[in-house]
Amino acid sequence: MKSLFAVLAATLFAATTHAAEPADPARFASCLSELKVGAAGRGVSGPSYERLTASLVPDMKVLDFLDYQPEFRTPIWDYLSGLVDEERVADGKALHKQWAEVLAAASARYKVDPATVVAVWGVESNFGRNFGQRPLLTSLSTLSCYGRRQAYFRGEFYDALKIVDSGDVKAEQLVGSWAGAFGHTQFMPSTFLRLAVDFDGDGRRDLVGSIPDALASTANFLHKAGWREGETWGYEVQLPAGFDASQAGRRNKQAVASWSARGVKRIDGSPLPASEAPAGVLLPAGPRGPAFLVYRNFDAIYGYNAAESYALAIAHLSDRLKGGQPFVTPWPTDDLGLSRAERRELQTLLIARGHAIGTVDGMLGDASRAAIRVEQQRLGHTVDGRAGQKLLTALRKP
Repeated sequence: MKSLFAVLAATLFAATTHAAEPADPARFASCLSELKVGAAGRGVSGPSYERLTASLVPDMKVLDFLDYQPEFRTPIWDYLSGLVDEERVADGKALHKQWAEVLAAASARYKVDPATVVAVWGVESNFGRNFGQRPLLTSLSTLSCYGRRQAYFRGEFYDALKIVDSGDVKAEQLVGSWAGAFGHTQFMPSTFLRLAVDFDGDGRRDLVGSIPDALASTANFLHKAGWREGETWGYEVQLPAGFDASQAGRRNKQAVASWSARGVKRIDGSPLPASEAPAGVLLPAGPRGPAFLVYRNFDAIYGYNAAESYALAIAHLSDRLKGGQPFVTPWPTDDLGLSRAERRELQTLLIARGHAIGTVDGMLGDASRAAIRVEQQRLGHTVDGRAGQKLLTALRKP
């Protein structure tokens, strides 16, 4: 799965790069002929394959995205500032209430926390507002024939064909991220075939047009990933002076009692629960930033998109939806990231200064970043195109 942030950031990244390989129609046609055999092995009939691939042409731009993963490149304070802001918290609470009956039913069946399901929905597609716009069959066929990881993408291509051929989702509805994730909670085709469920009883598993199907399928994913009912994903903690950061890590789980014996406490200074449950200390920004004690449920979230920053965004948003507060320990930076409302304000200020950046939408694209560089140069800031609190504060001044 690709989060909304990942999709948007990758799109902006691609705007400044160029595909390494030109499209070769003859090569692509030959590749499609080769793929027909593999598709047949997955249960896609010859006539269906011909019908679904007849008009495909390669989209070479998707190759630019292969090595771009914002979850690993973006500072954690920038990553979280847009994904867990007051706007998304408010939207999530409203939708949690609106879909309470469906969420309760999914929770009862799959034994998963409803707020975590809603948090996945919010991070993956901004609650269905941003599915991605790339036709999956085009993207996946291109990635099956060009670039690296062709074997992986061929499997996803076959599965996407099978989804359409089965009647679950129409080909024209199958749009999403460059990598093939689609729907309200951005399942990859292989994940869809394994875990998607028909929760509204219409006979189709539809993550695009059915919110009940999407929410329940997400609950099923977390259940199969090992979610433990009634347990927490984790919480922010205080570390003792001189804590050995080499002992940290999501995978380096030890009994909670062991961490307590080493001086780790809850963020309010109270002791950790007396428990032998395995947990690890997570330091997403190093020893000077917030620290978290993470349990098995954090690993279940991590399984949705293998990045700790992503899992932390989901976990934190789920807490905020249940009334939790922002993290207590500040991030180790003097220039925090911007919420989406602040990004829109920044764009408005850039336009007021004469920069033609297009629509004010909170998505800092190529034109916005070019304008940011101009303003950074004028202000004597580091010229890197990054939007932070220092730049916003400076531009607010007349």
